Amino acid sequence: MILGYSEENLKEIKAIHTATEINQQPTLWMEAWQIVKDNEEKIKNFLQIAVDNNTKIILTGAGTSDYVGNIAKVRLQKILDNEVCAVPTTDIVSNPYDYIKEDRKTLLISFGRSGNSPESVGAIDVMSKNIKNLYQLVITCNKDGKLATASNTEKDLVLNMPEKSNDASFAMTSSFSCMLLSTLLSFDIENIDKNKQFVEAIVKQGNEILTNKQDTIKEIVNYGCDRVVYLGSSDIKELCKEMALKNLELTSGKVITVCEGSLGFRHGPKSIINDNTLVIMMLSPNDHTSLYEMDLVNEIYNDAGEHKIVVMDYHRNDDISDASNLYIPVDGEDVPNEYKVFNYMLLGQMFSFYSALSADISPDNPRPDGTVNRVVQGVTLYKYN
Repeated sequence: MILGYSEENLKEIKAIHTATEINQQPTLWMEAWQIVKDNEEKIKNFLQIAVDNNTKIILTGAGTSDYVGNIAKVRLQKILDNEVCAVPTTDIVSNPYDYIKEDRKTLLISFGRSGNSPESVGAIDVMSKNIKNLYQLVITCNKDGKLATASNTEKDLVLNMPEKSNDASFAMTSSFSCMLLSTLLSFDIENIDKNKQFVEAIVKQGNEILTNKQDTIKEIVNYGCDRVVYLGSSDIKELCKEMALKNLELTSGKVITVCEGSLGFRHGPKSIINDNTLVIMMLSPNDHTSLYEMDLVNEIYNDAGEHKIVVMDYHRNDDISDASNLYIPVDGEDVPNEYKVFNYMLLGQMFSFYSALSADISPDNPRPDGTVNRVVQGVTLYKYN
């Protein structure tokens, strides 16, 4: 059984790839740790020459791969003194003049599942031709893709993710989490052995969620809401972007899904709430931040209307449990904040998967008309002078 379905049933409803790729992630997280561990010296040596006090770091990708960089950026900004920014490849190829500093030493970190998206290749091309001192770290799930094979100099390092993370389904799941985890581990490479315990902890928690939270997540889907709002703060806010995209993709737009920062939600975006709206708060593990979020949870819960609010939390809090329609704590060993996004992510992916099935949409190929594709098509790259 995978996510509560037999393999035969999943094949019949065209959901086998998505279900398998969501379910395999805890196993792949350990493989990703091992890949980083096996490349420990290469990573240390590369970062030593690529990153000094003057290096500008740009994390880039398209769609979900872009969101990898958005989440990782929050952690890198905390531990590095460098200028760190996350810029979609789609912006780099269309507006290169906003990001290119010819004489500024730059580390470009490129994420890609297939490594074949036109903008991913185009971003590397335009940056390498217009920045004199460019270093490149490529983190990709396809060792044969253009990203993995395009770079081959002493200024480049390619980290190939576990083979099974090259998701066959439409939406990125295990590719997303493996690239994110590997980035966090690589930029804390001095503590790679110590951090193994935290990877093992989220693996254990992830397996518990995948096995024991199925009915809980289905209960949320059964609310039948056609509007979903994800709320979070800091790196969890960035995760909310990916969770909103996942639900929008897998339901083929039948369920309108948006995301917002917890405190910013009151400033206009809260207007989206009607009687058929589900709000999912991914509560911050930071005690100070969670005070503001709990106020918002209470406010939304007590507002007039038939809307629903669900809270996902890394700590058990009876006050929040009493002020929400459903309270989902993540049990088990506490881990550093940057690792907590992974099991929030699993809960969000499962919700998207079950939402697609509820809407009679095939998760493996939610847009069979070809208007949206697994690897983006129809992009013309223009020469930048």
